[in-house]
Amino acid sequence: MANKTVSVSGERGLAASPSHSTSKRWRRWLRGDMVLAVLVLLPSIIAVGIFIYGFIGWTFYISVSDWKSSTPDFTFVGLKNWTRLINDRRFQMDLRNHLFYAIGFISQCIIIGFTLATLLDQKIKGEALFRTMFIFPFAVSGIVTGVTWQWLMQPATGINLLFAKIGMGWFRPTWHANIEYGIWAVSIAAAWQFSGYVMALYLAGLRGIPAELREAAAIDGAGTWATYRYIIVPLLMPVTFTVFVLTGMNSIRIFDVVAALGGPGPGNSIDSLALNMFQTTFGAYRFSLGAAISSVMMLLAIFLVVPYLMSLSRETER
Repeated sequence: MANKTVSVSGERGLAASPSHSTSKRWRRWLRGDMVLAVLVLLPSIIAVGIFIYGFIGWTFYISVSDWKSSTPDFTFVGLKNWTRLINDRRFQMDLRNHLFYAIGFISQCIIIGFTLATLLDQKIKGEALFRTMFIFPFAVSGIVTGVTWQWLMQPATGINLLFAKIGMGWFRPTWHANIEYGIWAVSIAAAWQFSGYVMALYLAGLRGIPAELREAAAIDGAGTWATYRYIIVPLLMPVTFTVFVLTGMNSIRIFDVVAALGGPGPGNSIDSLALNMFQTTFGAYRFSLGAAISSVMMLLAIFLVVPYLMSLSRETER
């Protein structure tokens, strides 16, 4: 009997202990906090589900329908539009343009952005002014960038006039009007706009590297080149991967700069998938074919987004 009494009193003491009551309060608080978080985020979740993923699904559905006029026609035709698109000469030229544009645009942004960030990381005087000047083009719209560079790339004015003034009058490229390398000229205009943003990303990465690592490398006798090659550049690989994804996404959805430069250009030399989709859908009223082009753009974007999300997931698990 005495043992039972002690046991019961011990259980009561355990139930009334401060740690037990605290854990119960924490569980109640977590439940209430989760409910509140779900209620706050629910409108955004519904909006994203409808206006992003819902419309993505709708676009894929339209791409397999027979809607090719101003009158909606949802007759299922399978992959007919996709087959027609693959055999289309303009679509094939667009894929070629995007490949060349991506190579030029990504490489320019990484090289220029990293170089500017490295120079600003030297704690130069007027750093804030130079940082603002470098990132200012990113605040300019793509249409303004395209119009500006359309004038700069005129054969008789702009950059060619500058070349003539410094004794290089023999160098008079036609820039974006050239059938062979016109898309490379478009990448120059776009890189001018986006390199400042890449510079800001690299500068933040450089400022996040501990000074002790550079000091240790200097003590070990490593010069500037060796320090950047074996320490700084490897530590900036996550930033470089982020830059690659962002510039790659921009390469897929390029539209405003091309339109301002007078795209699609001679022989579709500076055409893009986005411009092709816009003209096909809203100019020729071939909505199904335009939806197929949009679907191709989304599939290309998946090849960039999925590896990026996987890398973020691995970093979170660490």
